[in-house]
Amino acid sequence: MRFDKTKTDAEWRAELSPEQYRILREHGTERAFSGQFWDHHEAGEYRCAACGEPLFTSDTKFDSGTGWPSFHQTLSPDAVEEKRDVSHGMERVEALCRHCGSHLGHVFPDGPTPTGLRYCINSASLSFRKKQD
Repeated sequence: MRFDKTKTDAEWRAELSPEQYRILREHGTERAFSGQFWDHHEAGEYRCAACGEPLFTSDTKFDSGTGWPSFHQTLSPDAVEEKRDVSHGMERVEALCRHCGSHLGHVFPDGPTPTGLRYCINSASLSFRKKQD
């Protein structure tokens, strides 16, 4: 995997909060029902909190009941990189920002139609840009 935008560890630490750094750069996760976007319903665009790249729209967000923001589709086919993840004794598909390589969350095959996918994303991995009326 080769990402368009790379920074040094020191640069990431200076730009991100400790929680964002732990999740985005160290592949951590936040507690369910604790992030700012799990129950967020405004219209707009969700972006990578590390680099600002557009990832998802509110039109594809749904309530999965898991306590994390969930989306059934990425904003564009090349917004998110998917990678096999066998950490923590399980096999999953990790979702990474294709632009900067930051950890976003995981992708599961139990989402709604039309894709059947659930992009389960950490709120700390996202920023939000409200849709202009």
